Amino acid sequence: MKSLIAWFENRTGAAALAHAALYEHIPGGARWRYVWGSTLVFAFAVQVITGIFLWLSYSPSSQTAWESVYYIQYEMTGGWLLRGLHHFMAQAMVVLLVIHLAQVVIDGAYRAPREVNFWLGLILMQIVLGLSLTGYLLPWDQKGYWATSVATNLMGIVPGVGAQLQQVVVGGPDYGHHTLTRFFAMHAGVLPGLLVAFLVIHVALFRRHGLHAKTPLKGADSSFWPDQILKDSVACLAVLAAVLVLTFWSGVRSEQGLMAALASEHPGDHLGAELGAPADGASPYAAARPEWYFLFLFQFLKFFEGSSEVFGAIVVPGLVMGFLFVMPIIGISKFGHRLNIAVLLLLFAGIGVLTAQALWDDRRAAYIEKPELVEGPEADNTALHHWQGSQDYLEAAEAAEVSALRARTLARGLGIPPEGAITLMRNDPKTSGAELFTENCASCHNHTDAEGHGIVCKEPSAPNLYGFASRDWIAGLLTPDKIATPQYFGLTEHKAGDMVSFVQGDDFKAITPAERSAIAAALSSQAQLPAQLPTDKQDATLIAQGDALIRDKAGCVNCHRYGDTGDLGAAPDLGGYGSREWLTGMISDPKHERFYGDKNDRMPAFAEGSLPALHRLTARQLGLIVDFLRQDWHEPAAETAVETVAPAPQE
Repeated sequence: MKSLIAWFENRTGAAALAHAALYEHIPGGARWRYVWGSTLVFAFAVQVITGIFLWLSYSPSSQTAWESVYYIQYEMTGGWLLRGLHHFMAQAMVVLLVIHLAQVVIDGAYRAPREVNFWLGLILMQIVLGLSLTGYLLPWDQKGYWATSVATNLMGIVPGVGAQLQQVVVGGPDYGHHTLTRFFAMHAGVLPGLLVAFLVIHVALFRRHGLHAKTPLKGADSSFWPDQILKDSVACLAVLAAVLVLTFWSGVRSEQGLMAALASEHPGDHLGAELGAPADGASPYAAARPEWYFLFLFQFLKFFEGSSEVFGAIVVPGLVMGFLFVMPIIGISKFGHRLNIAVLLLLFAGIGVLTAQALWDDRRAAYIEKPELVEGPEADNTALHHWQGSQDYLEAAEAAEVSALRARTLARGLGIPPEGAITLMRNDPKTSGAELFTENCASCHNHTDAEGHGIVCKEPSAPNLYGFASRDWIAGLLTPDKIATPQYFGLTEHKAGDMVSFVQGDDFKAITPAERSAIAAALSSQAQLPAQLPTDKQDATLIAQGDALIRDKAGCVNCHRYGDTGDLGAAPDLGGYGSREWLTGMISDPKHERFYGDKNDRMPAFAEGSLPALHRLTARQLGLIVDFLRQDWHEPAAETAVETVAPAPQE
């Protein structure tokens, strides 16, 4: 064995190299303040290891990136932990970089003969920030997509070459597959390679000049092994523990708790890094924000608009970075060194203030009441403007969480088609149907529940369509005290029409509440609403009773046609009322004799030509709106059961 070791040492010099590395001289002994460089190397090693394993399951294309990250996060055993470690260790690297930079400057370890090594450290810092920026896009979710879009748009304002630089980075005129592959190549190949190369040079120069000991020396000289390496190892374990806490933190905060989250069938639903809905360039994302360590720049740019944006985005950051590079020259004198420390601390304080201000601007509406509007030509409504911006962000962030949950529900319940997960969202009535309703119908109709939650019309002029054709909705329509309210016909010309007069008349009032419930059940059963089908099957007798009342005692067929009874023309056909076919026809052409005919009140035909071609609905769009109104969308079985079975009343 000794001969083999001697042979290997003669050929490689490994033992001598290990001895030189381990027994580095440390003047004054090991100290905790020297651990930060080692923790950075440890953090990068964790990133490399976790990154390689993530790479084994990641597929970098616009049709597979989100899908592969979904697999890692929610399906692959331990994938949520792997991704959480990679995500939060990246944030830890930024914090460690700041601490290391501050320590180097305060200790004066950037001055001669260590200037070149300090400059290499600044280059390494920029590479790490570049890794964070390029990694943000790789999940190909809405948050990363739109935040990266904002960041790359800043490249376009670089004087002279901005447009060309942006096109090179984006990979063309629009975001897409080439954008993702370029960012992936930078994140997984180019930047890590550069970081390793500069890190080797950085460590080599560090060994050449030796450790810059903080004076006065507090103890006897020692070596890196075993004294300093023990402190470094403890510090690295502390960093790993902090990252693990962040990875598990979402589970701790959830109602289920950490242990329940770990024991659940899909722990990735509660633990690890978040994953938003699939990226969709056609669906704006108002909640887009950079990672927290870039928020200060995001806030700083708010002070610069229009032509001055180049100053805030390019000139000022360039001057700051330039100052950092000339610190070794400024710090030659004692006064210059103190100036460097003061400027650095002031810079950190400014970054902290801007970050806090960015967080406050986004969340102020959650903590303070809405300011009153001040009238008058010289009124200052700045506070109201900022509050409303915060409210808009909070609503957008909440909608983003709902959309992310919906994407996960669809992917898990329906599977991801070859076209990608984005098609699930675009063909989902609960998501796209709501967006189309907001765009085309919410100028007149509300779609809000009893508590006012839902799609709100600023100036409603037509009935609230939440729960349309359900038993509750129809029961309200048949209630004398409700039919003429804004919930139904109160804001339309029908308020003075025959239907309101009939429901509020003495003949209909003579019908008992139980009979009205039977009529509502029978009419609602025509819609075949998915959430109500189990109840309709159970209430066959009640529906038959209501069916008879509609045809006879209630007098509905005096104006309406209902099945084979009554005539068309006087009022909407009640046959198939609220069904998919009925609603499609109603929205397509409300003036058709089957619906309102000449009594139609302002509602345009969305598919038959009364609107310009640009505003007409395609068959797909029309179907999504109809299914949205009917709540005809995919839901997991457990959630559907909760929605359709009412809980037992509690005494």
